Amino acid sequence: MKFYSLNKKAPDVSFREAVINGIAPDKGLYFPENIERLPKSFFETIEDLSNQEIAFNAIHQFVSDEIQNDVLREILKNTLDFEFPVVEIDKNVATLELFHGPTMAFKDVGARFMAQCLGYFSKDEKNEVTVLVATSGDTGGAVANGFLGVDGVKVVILYPSGKVSDIQERQLTTLGQNITALEVEGTFDDCQAMVKTAFLDEALLSNMKLTSANSINVARWLPQLFYFLFAYKQVKSKGREIVFSVPSGNFGNICAGMVAQKLGMPVTHFIAATNVNDTVPQFMKTRSYDPKPSTATISNAMDVGDPSNFVRIRHLFEDDFDILEHHLSSYSFTDTETKKALLDIYQSSEYCADPHGAVGYLGLKKYQEKHPDTYGIFLETAHPVKFLDVVEETIGKKLPLPPQIQKVMDKEKKSIKIKTYSDLSDFLLNR
Repeated sequence: MKFYSLNKKAPDVSFREAVINGIAPDKGLYFPENIERLPKSFFETIEDLSNQEIAFNAIHQFVSDEIQNDVLREILKNTLDFEFPVVEIDKNVATLELFHGPTMAFKDVGARFMAQCLGYFSKDEKNEVTVLVATSGDTGGAVANGFLGVDGVKVVILYPSGKVSDIQERQLTTLGQNITALEVEGTFDDCQAMVKTAFLDEALLSNMKLTSANSINVARWLPQLFYFLFAYKQVKSKGREIVFSVPSGNFGNICAGMVAQKLGMPVTHFIAATNVNDTVPQFMKTRSYDPKPSTATISNAMDVGDPSNFVRIRHLFEDDFDILEHHLSSYSFTDTETKKALLDIYQSSEYCADPHGAVGYLGLKKYQEKHPDTYGIFLETAHPVKFLDVVEETIGKKLPLPPQIQKVMDKEKKSIKIKTYSDLSDFLLNR
């Protein structure tokens, strides 16, 4: 299968080339040339399949030209070695827990899958690959963990100073080896802009091979469709109309869910729940896409003013607003509403959510006001302990630290502070 740039001014490439390039030369995101529906029998018997079998069937068409079946099965085995449970909150609401991996965030799957693919593609390469990634929170830790020790790959992570939680910062600044953290004076949007600029900088590209591990990269983005299939497998027997509410920042996760829908998953509607960074909710109201600078919130992984992956969602639905509106609703919520939701969930069900999951819960409840007969699943994208101060203050309870978090708490933070793109360029060229 070939992948083409959504700007349509660059050559089509293989999956391997799309992964290594990260972004197309014309600045466009790569997109698969076609999405072939899986057989109806796959969904009829999905509860008989293991998660690894589900993932193999779902991703095979996109990667099989470049990755042999036995290698793909090994990659998936190494990627999906933890659980993805659906936990019921009440009779109409459940949450899909995506925080049981090594960094306790949903991005563990995409980061590990991409790291495995890039390691496989790079094994015969003489030149080192530099993975350049911007993070608003959990991406950095997941990428750092996924790529730690991968031969032939260096990782450089940009994160906004003072705008990620203490635990998130520790997860991306304490590993060492082939991982370097750059602490940027600015916002996530500033970090992301620097990364995008680097991919167009001929002085850099002539001296090194750069790729990205943000969800703009197809190997980070596509594997996220697995979660939705795993959830469908668990709730299919309820015989209800299923909707997913996805806390959304860069919109890669919800876009991957919509790819699962295109593969034939019998789910017709998605809710993109955001914090006050409401570019997409406003678009769904006005049909006008007007990105703006991001605003810092307690759900920091969603502090994105210009979500990169929304162009992929529009493309999935042929940029036809009427069709998109049939499949997508989008709502935004304030920090005050998020904290109230955290407390309401805890008091009503003794379930402890994180701020991002709470936003997803709010989006689901908003949608169910007019669609009460649906069975809604909101995604719990990170363990609440990663937002310890906010969660403990809100619910009035101390949270125990899981082993994955304990092991980074006593490690020394190491980061390099930068302010401008020239600082980044100088670091990359002279390190």
